[in-house]
Amino acid sequence: MEQKKLILVEIERCRKEMNDLSKHLDLSSEEVVSISRQLDELLNQFEKAR
Repeated sequence: MEQKKLILVEIERCRKEMNDLSKHLDLSSEEVVSISRQLDELLNQFEKAR
């Protein structure tokens, strides 16, 4: 259960960072795409932990 909670915290951090970056950068920018990939990985980890 603790692992899922840690993943959720990281998901929220990534979401916020991606949202903040996308306000100033194109969605196809390297930075936004990189954070998006990290978020995808975290979401996959969360689903596997269910």
